Amino acid sequence: MSFALREHTADVAVEATGESLDAVFGAVADGMAAAMCDDIPEADGERFDFTVAAESGEALLFDYLDELIYERDVRGVLPVDNEAAVSAPSSDGERTGEWTLSGSARGIALGSVEARDLKAVTYSEMDLSETADGWHAYVVFDV
Repeated sequence: MSFALREHTADVAVEATGESLDAVFGAVADGMAAAMCDDIPEADGERFDFTVAAESGEALLFDYLDELIYERDVRGVLPVDNEAAVSAPSSDGERTGEWTLSGSARGIALGSVEARDLKAVTYSEMDLSETADGWHAYVVFDV
């Protein structure tokens, strides 16, 4: 699993790859944290759990990242060390129905780090696609 921050006109984008949906979702979330903070402490913060459901993979990725931004704002923490367990429904070999995610993150108090603000996740240029090596994701954030 890996991610890279990409410049995007007045915004920031995260491009990520992973061997599985779980890995690519976690990598995008870790990329989002890196876009907010250059230096992430190793041991600070407690883990918190949450669940998200949506009608498609792209909608689930959007809602997952939006939930992390919400948790950041409500808890006053930077969500890092993100873990995601994605369940994609299948019907006759096609992915249809509700997608779900059980996630967790380690929340580092915003007062203990120098963090930049990301306003929101966007659907602009969003990509979630299966590749020969696993999964690819591209997400643009409004700054």
